[in-house]
Amino acid sequence: MALLEIENLTVEFETASGWFKAVDGISLSIEPGEVLAIVGESGSGKSVAMLAVMGLLPWTAKITADRMLFQGRDIQAIPAAERRKLIGKDVAMIFQEPVASLNPCFTVGFQIEEVLRLHLNLGRAEARKRAIDLFRQVGLPDPAERLSHFPHQLSGGQCQRVMIAMAIACSPKLLIADEPTTALDVTIQKQILDLLMSLQAETGMGLIMITHDMGVVAETADRVIVQYKGRKMEEADVLSLFEAPKNPYTRALLSALPENATGKRLTTVSDFMMADAGGAE
Repeated sequence: MALLEIENLTVEFETASGWFKAVDGISLSIEPGEVLAIVGESGSGKSVAMLAVMGLLPWTAKITADRMLFQGRDIQAIPAAERRKLIGKDVAMIFQEPVASLNPCFTVGFQIEEVLRLHLNLGRAEARKRAIDLFRQVGLPDPAERLSHFPHQLSGGQCQRVMIAMAIACSPKLLIADEPTTALDVTIQKQILDLLMSLQAETGMGLIMITHDMGVVAETADRVIVQYKGRKMEEADVLSLFEAPKNPYTRALLSALPENATGKRLTTVSDFMMADAGGAE
């Protein structure tokens, strides 16, 4: 049974000129232990689709789907209280900007212990011990001391590790990582990616990696979905996608990589763009 199965997901937002489709009929599935990359430019609807799954979009958003199942359960139909128990425990998400995602008014220790007490019903002492273990697991130095720190006292890479610790705190079956290496320097990026892949291998959880970085896709993914303007352009296993991309937009993304540059000027996606947004599978 698939961990997550989505059919024909559409997300619309109301604007001054009418309804705007941020996600337009996306379908996807992920199996236990699989790494699925969702790749595309900024604004292609990658994050919005996953926020719809998490139930984190504004109430004004119009969300429709033929199916949205987690382990066979319709997460659109279950009561709100039950969905809150599911999200954060069995399905967790690492957000794009760790510093902005952490509450600046509380210590990082308080924030991770709150997750543990809410979802696992741990006592204060147990939650603290588990938080220290988690901080150690994600490679934070002096984990017991870090509990008393506020987000602004940590570096960007350390905040990202805190976010990862919070996301894996309840041993989720599915982890969604939204641009987990954005705004981090190259060395820290590699450390974070290595950490995520190590955790995924150890626990066997499904991992959805949202990114615009084709290098990250090549390093991490088993299967890839390419999105453009809210639509799925192509879906393939990672080797097939890089060796024989079928969609013009996918070829455009790959041609724009610096290592694929053939002349003095770096090729841009727009150089290869289709005459219209057609060609979705």
